[in-house]
Amino acid sequence: MYLTRHRTPAGYRWALDSRYLPESFTLSFLLDLPAGSVERVLRALPTGDEARDPLAAPIEPYQEVWASGVTYRRSREARMAESGVADVYDRVYVASRPELFFKAHGWRVRGHREPVRIRRDSGWNVPEPELTLVLDRRMEIVGYTAGDDVSSRDIEGENPLYLPQAKVYDGSCALGPGILLTPPEEMRDLPIRLRIERAGGPVFEEETSTAQMKRSFEDLAEYLGRELELPSGALLMTGTGIVPGDDFTLEVGDLVHVTVGELVLTNEVSR
Repeated sequence: MYLTRHRTPAGYRWALDSRYLPESFTLSFLLDLPAGSVERVLRALPTGDEARDPLAAPIEPYQEVWASGVTYRRSREARMAESGVADVYDRVYVASRPELFFKAHGWRVRGHREPVRIRRDSGWNVPEPELTLVLDRRMEIVGYTAGDDVSSRDIEGENPLYLPQAKVYDGSCALGPGILLTPPEEMRDLPIRLRIERAGGPVFEEETSTAQMKRSFEDLAEYLGRELELPSGALLMTGTGIVPGDDFTLEVGDLVHVTVGELVLTNEVSR
């Protein structure tokens, strides 16, 4: 089952498998349900016309996006290489407690074909393609979407305490194109691909798999829900296993394609 959110003349509206759901339907309503009843409830809802309006990010304004760091070996290596205090990344990679940080409120998130941004005060910016879990209010996993955790590597590399500035700014988070509702067992070996185009041609391409993750999805979700109430559910980026080389930085006009399983998220870079 596949959920998408659309910008219609009457406002935002959700669709199920390309058919509009009732205007009253919200993702928050769905994420208030026990995970085991989501499919049954959705199948019982009436659907209407074919959804043709432009896609919007598959999240509601005051839902939260959180993110995980250093969940792949490649990410650990890149963070250690860029930082003057490399041991903090090595230590969190092997620790029982994961790195988790707030990324965006829903109203800041860019959707498929909407522009992402690089900071004006950074000279080294990269996309980070990530499987993004969709969690209900109990931190149960109900599905996933594709995510781009745009990051300023030079800012975080200067000092890990600058991570919020490297990660959290206008246009730094993209999700989409929709939400694939599926159990976590079907996410454990999904291909993740990153393709960056510049002036009509590819300048970077790489692929990894969720099977390369150091941590489980359930572990990340459980830690996020410790001592933290998320009554409307949350979306949780699970870290990246693809990091462009030290000589690469995004430029205005680049097209970034993030593929997670069968979902493809595309965004143009602006400043």
